[in-house]
Amino acid sequence: MVKRFFGTDGIRGQVGEYPVSVDFVLKLGWAAGKVFGDTLTSGHGRKLILIGKDTRVSGYMFESALQAGIIAAGVDVSLLGPMPTPAVSYLTRTFRAQAGIVISASHNPFQDNGIKFFGADGFKLPDEVEHEIERFLDLDITTSESINLGRAHRVADAAGRYVEFCKGTLPYRFSLTGVKLVVDCANGATYHVAPDVLRELGASVLELGVQPDGININEGCGSTSPERLREKVLEAGADVGIALDGDGDRVLFIDHKGNEVDGDQLLYIIARSRQANGNACSGVAGTLMSNFGLEKAMAELGVPFIRTQVGDRYVIEAMRERNWDLGGESSGHIVCGDITTTGDGIVAALQILKAILESGQSLYELKKGMNKLPQTMINVPVTNVVDLSDKCVTAAVNSAEQTLAGNGRVLLRPSGTEPIVRVMVEGEDLALVKTLAHKLADVVEAAAAQC
Repeated sequence: MVKRFFGTDGIRGQVGEYPVSVDFVLKLGWAAGKVFGDTLTSGHGRKLILIGKDTRVSGYMFESALQAGIIAAGVDVSLLGPMPTPAVSYLTRTFRAQAGIVISASHNPFQDNGIKFFGADGFKLPDEVEHEIERFLDLDITTSESINLGRAHRVADAAGRYVEFCKGTLPYRFSLTGVKLVVDCANGATYHVAPDVLRELGASVLELGVQPDGININEGCGSTSPERLREKVLEAGADVGIALDGDGDRVLFIDHKGNEVDGDQLLYIIARSRQANGNACSGVAGTLMSNFGLEKAMAELGVPFIRTQVGDRYVIEAMRERNWDLGGESSGHIVCGDITTTGDGIVAALQILKAILESGQSLYELKKGMNKLPQTMINVPVTNVVDLSDKCVTAAVNSAEQTLAGNGRVLLRPSGTEPIVRVMVEGEDLALVKTLAHKLADVVEAAAAQC
C-alpha cells in the first residue's frame, strides 16, 4: 500500500497548506490516540503519548491541535515543550509511553513544519503502524465519554532528564576540562540543552544560535549554514565547532583550521576510534549519498559497509537487521545504536569529542584518515517520470563507470520531493568527475525530453 501522508520522516510541508494544517493535525492526533490507545495496547493500564516540538512559532498551534485530538481519543498527553527530536525518542522509552510525537521540520525554514512519531521502543514507526493511522484518518472523529477523556500535563524537568542521559553516554570521570569549543544550536530545540551538556562536562563553551524567536530557526546558522560558526572558531581559537540543526538530530563539525567535517567523516572517526580502543565496530550503514571515500576507508579498517536508501529510517532498519551499532548520512544524521535508537546530534558530538581526547590528536588530524573523494552533483529538471533504464542512459552510465575504473561511482536518483533527477559522480580526479557528470546530465536531459 502506498502511504498518502507519511514520507520517509513523518508528515512535512508548509504551514497552513494541507496536510500541515490545524484541522488535519487535530484529526491526526485523534487517529494516533485511537491507534496507540486502543489498537496497540491491551486496553488496560495507562495510555500516554508524549509531545515535543522545536522552536517554530507554529509549534504552539500544532501542539494544541494534537493535544485536543489525543485527549478526545481517551489518551493522556505529556507536554515536553521545546525538545530535540532524539530527546523525545529517549523520554518515550523512559516514561513507558505508547508513543512520542515531535512537531518539527528539522533543518527546514520556519515556514515549514511537520509531525513525526516514535513508537514505545523509541524507534520510528514501521510502515504498518503508519498505514493504520492513515486508516483512522478516513473515519469521523468520535469523542470519548467525559469520564474516559485523556488528561494533559507539562513535564517540568524534561530538559534536565535529557541532559543527564547525554552525559551518561560517556565513561565515568570523562571530562572536557581544557577543551574550548563553539556550539551553534540553530536557534532550535537544542538551545537550552546542548550548552548545558558540554559545560557540565567541563568544556569552555561559546554559544551561537541560542536565542530562538519562533522564526529564526535554521536562519543563517546551524548545520545547514556553518559559515558563522567557522568564523567564530577561528576568531576564538577554539578546538572545534559543533553545528546542530533545528531539531537536534544532525551534527557537523568545524575543525580548528576552519574546515567542515561532515557526517561521512564523523562516521569514519567514530568507527576508527572504536576499533582502536578494542570495541570492534561490527559494521557501518551509510546511504546512496555517502562519499565513496567512506566506503574505501571502511574497507581499509576491515569494517563491513553497506548503502541504503536516503533517510535515517532506512539506515536504522539496516543496522537492526544486521545487529550493527553505527550508521548515518553525509548530512550529519549519526546513529549510535548501542547508545540510542535514532540520530542524535549531541550524542554523536560527544562520541567525536571522546575520540579526540582518547587519541590525543586534533579533529583536523583524525579526519585525514579518510580521503573524501571529489564529487559533482547536477540536478536535472524533469517534467515527467524519466526512464533511467533507457538504453542511452544505461550506456552512458556504463561508460562513465568504466572510465572511473573502480575508483569512483555514478548515481542517478530521482528526487522524492522535487521534479528533478540528481546526477552524481565521484572519483579521484575532480576534472574528470565534472566532465562525466555533465555528460550524464545531458543524456538524462535528452531522455527526459522524450518522455
